[in-house]
Amino acid sequence: FPVNIALLGFGTVGSHFYKLCEGRTDLHVAAVLSRRPRPELTCTVTADYDEIVRDPSIDIVVEVMGGIEPAHAFIMRALEAGKHVVTSNKAVVAAHFAEFAACALEHGVSLFIEASVGGGIPWIAGIEKARRVDEVTSFSGIMNGTTNYIVYAMLKDGADFGEVLAEAQSLGYAERDPSADIDGIDVKNKTVITASVAFDVACEKDIPVSGIRNLTKADLDLFGERGLTVKLLGRGVQQDGRYAVAVEPVAVPLESLEANVPGNFNLVTLDATTVGELKFYGQGAGSLPTGNAIVQDVLDCVRGTRAPEYDFSRGLAYDPELLRASYVIRADQAPAGSEPYAEGAWLVRDVTAASARALLDEALKTDPAAFLAALA
Repeated sequence: FPVNIALLGFGTVGSHFYKLCEGRTDLHVAAVLSRRPRPELTCTVTADYDEIVRDPSIDIVVEVMGGIEPAHAFIMRALEAGKHVVTSNKAVVAAHFAEFAACALEHGVSLFIEASVGGGIPWIAGIEKARRVDEVTSFSGIMNGTTNYIVYAMLKDGADFGEVLAEAQSLGYAERDPSADIDGIDVKNKTVITASVAFDVACEKDIPVSGIRNLTKADLDLFGERGLTVKLLGRGVQQDGRYAVAVEPVAVPLESLEANVPGNFNLVTLDATTVGELKFYGQGAGSLPTGNAIVQDVLDCVRGTRAPEYDFSRGLAYDPELLRASYVIRADQAPAGSEPYAEGAWLVRDVTAASARALLDEALKTDPAAFLAALA
């Protein structure tokens, strides 16, 4: 018999997931939670979530609503009712991961979150597989297709930031309000989730975050003259019972794989004790890759091939000293302790990501267009 699924949300991702399930004999979308009627659907359509929670025939709840509430409450009620949950909602997972994980363990069900990071890339499953044998010592990567598209197009076409952002919005790569992408909030959520899985810890939420809002063509030219280009990266490291994470623009060598990731693709890397470095490349966003990742999670759940258990029991201490680098800050005044890097740009050597963010905040007080990038 097919497994019965309740789908919460019927936007671009939800509707694509529904189409992927059509015609399958093992998966059946039995109910869709929707605020408006959907006569085109053959399943039950309801605006009453109680109807879904009380239905003993529903085995899996797939949440693709986005946002924090009511997604948080709906996921908790599903887990408490003994239903497995599959979600693509990075914001709610980053905010409530530990709570969801504890609830899933208590009620003997699983929480599947593959689609919340990396779109169609099997990133979370890859980390879980590596951790069966190894300790994951670090990760880094391009986790946001919108910002990668912007930087790639600026380099390829020699265009300014605003021009490329408008193009990304017209293509549907960027939202009307692009803040979550260009200010690094989307990558922050994905970095918090990644660190939690990779390091087995309820990741600290108050982490250093810098975006690319103030990146200019002149910045890219400046780094290009030095054999570098800029990519927005989420990064994490753990060592000796401590860990640290950050989100920031990083100036990477032009010959690196990261520098050559095109368009809206993602490239994420983990390093583990015996397997060494593993890189995962692919479409990081969009209804097709994300819908595919959700189906993969549902199939893992149905077939029992993967049953994630996140207990975050290691008790690692957050230590910002683990993430240090030299930084270039473009600003109208030299930051404390810096030296000249180029005209209007300053080099600050060997500081933590948190300290660099503090220097940027200080610079922004007098220069709202100031920009920061770590040197890889």
